[in-house]
Amino acid sequence: MENSMRARTVLATASVLALATPLASNSARSADLAPAPVYYTAPAIEPRNPWMIRLRVLGVLPDTAGSSVNVSRTPSLSSPSSGLTISDQVIPELDITYFFTKNLAAELILGVTRHHISGNGALTGLDIGNTWLLPPTLTLQYHFTDFGQLKPYLGVGINYTVLFNQSAANTSLAGLAVTELHLRNQFGAAIQFGFDYMLDRHWGLNFDVKKLWLRPEYSATINNAIAVTGRANIDPWLVSGGVAYKF
Repeated sequence: MENSMRARTVLATASVLALATPLASNSARSADLAPAPVYYTAPAIEPRNPWMIRLRVLGVLPDTAGSSVNVSRTPSLSSPSSGLTISDQVIPELDITYFFTKNLAAELILGVTRHHISGNGALTGLDIGNTWLLPPTLTLQYHFTDFGQLKPYLGVGINYTVLFNQSAANTSLAGLAVTELHLRNQFGAAIQFGFDYMLDRHWGLNFDVKKLWLRPEYSATINNAIAVTGRANIDPWLVSGGVAYKF
């Protein structure tokens, strides 16, 4: 009897083991076939560089309407018809732009121009002299970013023009010759419109127009004896085009 019960117990245990072995084997195979976990890394974000430079060809186009000439000892030359003409100039120009945000930026332009001054009206034909202009101009700009590769902007700012290397012409016309010339440095307001057309993330083409209000006082001497004073309404348009590089 006891031997019979042992036999039944052994058979039951063997049956349980026989059933458990395939299940364990299948579970092991399932664990072996489970896909390896995938870990995702966020893409690296390249820091934004706020600097841009532009190299342009700049045309300086003075608008001298309203310039005044006051001649102390020759009233006929002080008539409203007497004025000044200041020559246009074309130069290479560099500007540096710093972006505070993707829309808000500040721009500084650097360039030097040489201009010839002559008379008009009652002074037509009178060679007055030459001066160099250093007109650094700082503008605060708003850049529009909703036009794809085209990036238009508007700006407003201030200009301080240094007039240096001034020289009187000392050339006689009808017995008159300007023998001394001095123009004062001058602050002025500036407005701006332009756009960049970006060819890729770094390189682009630029077109830019600025208007400066620049009206320095001047003094001159004719024939080393006659004092002349007035205001030179230079008020130039600055029209430029060139290439831009965004760092």
